[in-house]
Amino acid sequence: MVFVFSDQGRLAMSDQGGGVSGSDYPLLAVLPPIPAQSLGSQRFKETYGTRYALYGGAMANAISSEDMVIEMGRAGMMASFGAGGLLPARIEEAIIKIKSALPNGPYLFNMLNSPFEPLMEQRAVDLYLQHGIRAIEASAYLGMTRGLVRYRASGLSLDQQGGVVIGNRIIAKVSRKEVARHFLSPAPEDMLRKLVEDGEISEQQAQLARRVPVADDITVEADSGGHTDNRPLVALLPVMLAYRASLQEKYHYAEPVRIGAGGGISTPAAALAAFMMGADYLVTGSINQACVESGASDEVRAMLAQAEMTDVIMAPASDMFEMGVKVQVLKRGTLFPMRAGKLYELYSRYNSIEELPASERENLESEIFQRSLEEVWVETVAFFKERDPRQIEKAAQDAHYKMALIFRWYLGLSSRWAARAEASRKMDYQVWCGPSMGAFNDWARGTRFEAIENRKVVDVNRTLLEECAYLSRVQMLRMQGIELPFS
Repeated sequence: MVFVFSDQGRLAMSDQGGGVSGSDYPLLAVLPPIPAQSLGSQRFKETYGTRYALYGGAMANAISSEDMVIEMGRAGMMASFGAGGLLPARIEEAIIKIKSALPNGPYLFNMLNSPFEPLMEQRAVDLYLQHGIRAIEASAYLGMTRGLVRYRASGLSLDQQGGVVIGNRIIAKVSRKEVARHFLSPAPEDMLRKLVEDGEISEQQAQLARRVPVADDITVEADSGGHTDNRPLVALLPVMLAYRASLQEKYHYAEPVRIGAGGGISTPAAALAAFMMGADYLVTGSINQACVESGASDEVRAMLAQAEMTDVIMAPASDMFEMGVKVQVLKRGTLFPMRAGKLYELYSRYNSIEELPASERENLESEIFQRSLEEVWVETVAFFKERDPRQIEKAAQDAHYKMALIFRWYLGLSSRWAARAEASRKMDYQVWCGPSMGAFNDWARGTRFEAIENRKVVDVNRTLLEECAYLSRVQMLRMQGIELPFS
């Protein structure tokens, strides 16, 4: 505890409260201790077994790697393994490694919405239930799916007092009220009935699912890397907090949904702003990709370390290409955004590969794909035979869908080229990144974090919270009318 008082017109501070509030030394302000562990929701920390109200969000293709999840878990934080885009065998490999290192947690596994590949979600849910994964992070969902409802309901049971015990937790990333509504509400009745009919959940579990929301926590995702609506956090978070309150009043959940903040959380000031607006917890993303434990290559980390806030742009997303959905990526040092945009332009203009003008086809084969479209299709068929053969069957009946799969070959591989540091494809690297990376680099300049090798995920995130706690005390003094010399 620090006491601030006036000493003949000058500010003075003491850790002793007695004797400073008399007429000679008027007490001006009281400043309680605010350790980093005290920031955010205590319930969040108790629910997931963490010391800090913060977790590292998932980045697909294991960019948020096993090592990152393990290091953050050991430090009393939490991270989400980037399972999006991975085959079941690779996800299972990660499950075994992470559970072995963190038998009691904390950790999350990501489930990335794949509207054109529902089989991938089904297989992920199978794995998570089989291995007893008790918390997942749902990303890029536009609505409710059978897989999410099955995962949630499968973990529900009754305690001795008749209360609902939630065994399987869901943290959902959302940026729109209409999407948040699905997660803030109980699971859809038709999905529950179908799951009971198919024997995938019990009648009791369906009944319990009607008493709880689909998600325990909702991360309000503002202007982030990857899937994002580019919403400003200062506008989006208060709206979501109010919306949560209105649905809590409607459903009267025994355990209200918590609201966290992600997107733009890369400096102590940004972290403080989110907490001051009412966020229960924080989610970091782009800055973790720049850390040594991420699944990114050294080349990508070097690119990220040079990024400014303006060095990002929106580009077509591989997983929702046909819907016109975009992701935020790094534009400095790569031609990926321009080339990906060209692919979507062609997809929107023509109905099949055969309709492409000869000049456009030649440009695709020589500049973007760097091989013939026939070769690309052969590789695409081989890929989906292992991943989901139904996609090839659909393409055989729909020339436009075949065109989409061929174009998605480039969009999917571009992130893998970046992760593997394929030198011949450096100009095609797809690096998910938000403007927060540039803000972090500005903050890091002149500190130990300016050197890439010093960017260790636990150190970065812990320092972020510790300096946020310090800034919170500075702001508390300001709110009590104290003008500090360095303010």
